[in-house]
Amino acid sequence: MCKNILLILFLCCVKISNAQELKARVTVVTTRVSNNVNRNVFQTLQTALNNFLNNRKWTAETYGANEKIDCNFLLNVESTDELNVYSASITIQSARPIYNSSYLSPIINYKDDNFSFKYLEFQQLDFNENRVTGNDPLASNLTAVFAYYAYLVIGFDAASFSLHGGDTYFQKAQNIVNSAPDGRSITGWKAFDGIRNRYWLVNNMLDTRYTAMHDVYYNYYRSSMDKLYEDEKTARIEMLNVLNLLDGFNIENPNTMINQFFFQGKSNELIKIFSKASPPDKATALEILSKLDITNAGKYKDQLK
Repeated sequence: MCKNILLILFLCCVKISNAQELKARVTVVTTRVSNNVNRNVFQTLQTALNNFLNNRKWTAETYGANEKIDCNFLLNVESTDELNVYSASITIQSARPIYNSSYLSPIINYKDDNFSFKYLEFQQLDFNENRVTGNDPLASNLTAVFAYYAYLVIGFDAASFSLHGGDTYFQKAQNIVNSAPDGRSITGWKAFDGIRNRYWLVNNMLDTRYTAMHDVYYNYYRSSMDKLYEDEKTARIEMLNVLNLLDGFNIENPNTMINQFFFQGKSNELIKIFSKASPPDKATALEILSKLDITNAGKYKDQLK
């Protein structure tokens, strides 16, 4: 009887451990923190954030161990004049496995510089999506930002597997935006905080005027990347269709945040795909990529001659 009970408990634990959606690694960098601050605080913070992302159930779906989303969060912390309050940048990277391969294709590679928070060692990292802001807005901002990006990681991953598959999670991220902490030195949540911030990123994925971006994400991964090892020629044609769709989207909606966000981290992947294309297709890809991904225009011109 005892053995049966232990077996049931073990199976329950296995199911719970596999239920979480994220395989996240959080790294806290403290090179810009003054020497009079106890470094143990940040090791504790790093552990707490890893637990926060990996142990929390973010969706109603059950994820197997091999289905968890591979992602990294790099928190670069800087001291401020206020005790236990820090300014920071957070870099978020997530990747998706490609069918019939061991390759992980980048979905998110984004740096958010508009981040400030308050943290005391062993402070409990609570988050309630129905009440995002607690008694201390700066303390709440820490979990609000990480929860926001957790939902975006899940949302873009889901959007790459099914058309509009990420909408539920983009909506959850927008709910955080709508009830986000507000106060002195807290930025990134409002439309007037800038043209590229947390507000605009999720807005672009939920605005019906930009619905073409859902086709872009789905076709990029399901119609092209997932077909590469099965039919490389057809996959490359589909990828060119994606670039043409992006080009048309950019003409109709110039200077949107989501266009720049999409290309971050993808230049090497795109170069590898089109380096084997026919001369006309390579020339078309080069023209579009140089126009849409200006940061890497020189790289495309050098490697897609």
